[in-house]
Amino acid sequence: MSRRIRARWLLPPAVALLLGAAAAAQTAPAERCVLIREAYVYLNPETGSTKVATMERGREVAILAKSHEWVQVFAMTPQRQVSGWMLDKGIVRPTDPQGDRILFGEAADSEAEASRPQGRKDAAQDALRLYYRVAEYFPNSPLAAEAAYRSADIRWQVDKHDVMTRASAHAQKPGDRGQIDEDAMRDVIKKFPHTPQADLATYALIDNKLCGDWLAQAVCPEREAGIYEKYAAEHPQSPKAAEALYNAAWRQAALIDIYRTAEEPKKVEEARAKALALCQRVTTQYPQSEWTLRATRLAYLVQQGIAVYGSGVE
Repeated sequence: MSRRIRARWLLPPAVALLLGAAAAAQTAPAERCVLIREAYVYLNPETGSTKVATMERGREVAILAKSHEWVQVFAMTPQRQVSGWMLDKGIVRPTDPQGDRILFGEAADSEAEASRPQGRKDAAQDALRLYYRVAEYFPNSPLAAEAAYRSADIRWQVDKHDVMTRASAHAQKPGDRGQIDEDAMRDVIKKFPHTPQADLATYALIDNKLCGDWLAQAVCPEREAGIYEKYAAEHPQSPKAAEALYNAAWRQAALIDIYRTAEEPKKVEEARAKALALCQRVTTQYPQSEWTLRATRLAYLVQQGIAVYGSGVE
């Protein structure tokens, strides 16, 4: 997933107006639907006709008319608007009783395909669109919050990879490098408040607050430890709460090494005490989490005086 996905996967307002205009020209309102397969749009309702366009999974089409096994559609590709005929197969309608489950299943399959070394080209973008359509078409579905988060997360990971491969990624101050687009994550928080998915989206936003390179200075780990500890305090039931506490503890442990190098013994002891206290909180509050095991190991390193930042070879 190396190519950046931009906001073009959403339906622009101008396209919505075009769909409305297309619908107004018909005797019945156009029916908005989503494709779960790659499909050709033909000039005429026959497979021997000229192919007008190829539509990917997760693309939205407006059905204007139906003729036997064919539907006349109007749609937008990233390059242009398209009208023509398509076989009425693999088209999920808002009225389909299991439409949310079908779209989510196709999205999950595309996401799995994207993770394979030789997976289908652009499968990640397909998954992103399909997950988004679950939440858009079926906002009351029990799958809506998870689908919205997964769509946002795919976009976040692709954007993050893009940002972190730039030269500016090593800038010490977060504002000195490119920022990951937050719109999709903030949309999850707004539409699905007080859910685990909103907690996950809030955690993702921390990425934009982290330093690229600490440069062996205390300012970054001090601030970042505070950010993670604050998150854990405000989202104690979050799937990421234990991880946040561990990240705060690890930064305090790293500060031990930074302060020791700077010959600040008082701060060394303060960081040591904070690191151990945070590790204890992980094991006490989240005993079943894998992060408890990592916190136990981190506390051991701190107690043994083993460096966690920089070279640990002695």
